[in-house]
Amino acid sequence: MLRELAGVKRVVIVTGRTDLRRGIPGLSALINLHYGFRSPEYGTLFLFCGNRRDRIKGLILEEDGWLMLVKHVSNGVYQWPRNSQEARDITPEQFRLLMDGFTLEGTIKPVKQKASPPLK
Repeated sequence: MLRELAGVKRVVIVTGRTDLRRGIPGLSALINLHYGFRSPEYGTLFLFCGNRRDRIKGLILEEDGWLMLVKHVSNGVYQWPRNSQEARDITPEQFRLLMDGFTLEGTIKPVKQKASPPLK
């Protein structure tokens, strides 16, 4: 159900670690105060991940209020971006990759080229 993004217009992930013990009031306050989403549009899905990375929480703003979603995987963990405390938009394709266990950032690091020996 969550994979289809039915009724979702925008997906915003909150990178880093979030205390998932917070409920709707705590997470919506985090969205409003810390990330500056004072009045998000209806259909915006905010995703959060905790320390263990085996579950995520989502808040979606509907016309009549917030809806909280919890996704707990039984095997494995989410490859959640831990690089900073930011909120950023992701595309529907990136959302599907995240739900399938792939990372959003590239995992291939560029190899430094060694200087070629001078030709004789």
